[in-house]
Amino acid sequence: QVQLVESGGGSVQAGGSLRLSCTAHGFTTNNCGMAWDRQAAGKPREWVSAISTDGYTTYAGSVKGRFTISKDKAKDTVYLQMNSLKPEDTGTYSCRTFNCPYAAWGQGTQVTVSS
Repeated sequence: QVQLVESGGGSVQAGGSLRLSCTAHGFTTNNCGMAWDRQAAGKPREWVSAISTDGYTTYAGSVKGRFTISKDKAKDTVYLQMNSLKPEDTGTYSCRTFNCPYAAWGQGTQVTVSS
């Protein structure tokens, strides 16, 4: 089965950093765009960032300048480096494919930022 598995979440203080990972299992992401979303408790899911097959990156306005998305093609892993974290960044972060032969998404990893 095709799977995406996120890791790297945790609890940090405001101003801290975390690096999330999203690793593909059962398929390659070489021909896939990859995106990160997040969902705060009681709120709708929100798009955070994306990286295209050629490495073009985009960010939601709320995270630009603080978050960086990247990809290690050899490891079929996408990362989200999160710096200068704010309490409003708290939520469940999940990854998914787009423009991809495979439709896949992960279960998410929890990020909690305390003030």
